Amino acid sequence: MIYIHVPFCHRKCTYCAFYSKPVRAEGGLSTYVDSLIMEMRQRRGEQDHPIKTVYFGGGTPSILPVGELERIVNALHECFDLSQVEEVTLEANPEDLTLGYLQGLHELQFVNRLSIGIQSLDDGMLRLLNRRHTSRQAMEAVENAYRVGFHNISVDFIYGLPVFPESIDIPDVVSHVSAYALTVEESTALARQVEQGRVVLPGEEEVVRQYHAVCKQLENAGFHQYEVSNFARPGCESRHNSRYWDRTPYLGLGPGAHSFDGRCRRWNKPDGSVEEEILTEADAYNEMVMTSLRTTRGLDVDLVPDKYKKRLHHGMKRYVDFGWIVLKDNHYEPTKEGLLHADGIAAELFV
Repeated sequence: MIYIHVPFCHRKCTYCAFYSKPVRAEGGLSTYVDSLIMEMRQRRGEQDHPIKTVYFGGGTPSILPVGELERIVNALHECFDLSQVEEVTLEANPEDLTLGYLQGLHELQFVNRLSIGIQSLDDGMLRLLNRRHTSRQAMEAVENAYRVGFHNISVDFIYGLPVFPESIDIPDVVSHVSAYALTVEESTALARQVEQGRVVLPGEEEVVRQYHAVCKQLENAGFHQYEVSNFARPGCESRHNSRYWDRTPYLGLGPGAHSFDGRCRRWNKPDGSVEEEILTEADAYNEMVMTSLRTTRGLDVDLVPDKYKKRLHHGMKRYVDFGWIVLKDNHYEPTKEGLLHADGIAAELFV
């Protein structure tokens, strides 16, 4: 699997703490693509097996003109075996998805899944988040994408905002939903607004209520929850993201991208340098616990090293008693309430 980081945005969302930079001229995008292609050629040997999934994340990948995306696609074919590709996702903002752009993107015959950052269908909340689109543009982008031929469409929503719609209007053509609780990251514009009292966010109990409301609405609309923040119609789960949670090795390309080869994590720093970390057995176990408990399939005990099994069973007992975890077919599976506490449960089980 390959992840490509596109670190450009038209403007920064108030809540965003990810590495990104403003796009000032199309020439900057061409320079970025030149560097990306160079990195592909230098690192092609790190993926010597057929690629199953490709994911364009950011930033805002849809900021790239179709011509620049075509250059990237051609380089991917040059450097990697794409004969078994199942899923290629492009993250996109609604305002970029004009009918002309969508038609050009579809004609590339490479991207087969769109992940559209809607975030909210309340125009006031979109302004609060410093988003550039309106709720109407968001719906039009989804409809146009489907009309052009993209039939695997995911949309992102954020809950935990000052205004929460009691009814989320999910178009029938949407096959996947990612719903995230708003988090206030340090050094973001939102953090400053909250600190100054200009933005008042709901308390923890209200956020939990909203989480359960989102889960119920999506379930009633035909979606099933397969990860704490992800819901899909049957067969439409994100194959790429599911492999992250399985700790499948992947190659990350572009400034700010991370890679994992099964024992070492490597990340490209924005200044062009590279850092890496060799995982210990304990590190690998902790990661497995953390990622597994965020999914509905849970933690497979058979994959746990023998030296940690006694500690795991002892630590899990209290959460089974709480009703947050059930032991089924030798898997510790989180309940819906358990998913809400997945990160805290995992932290208590770390070695």
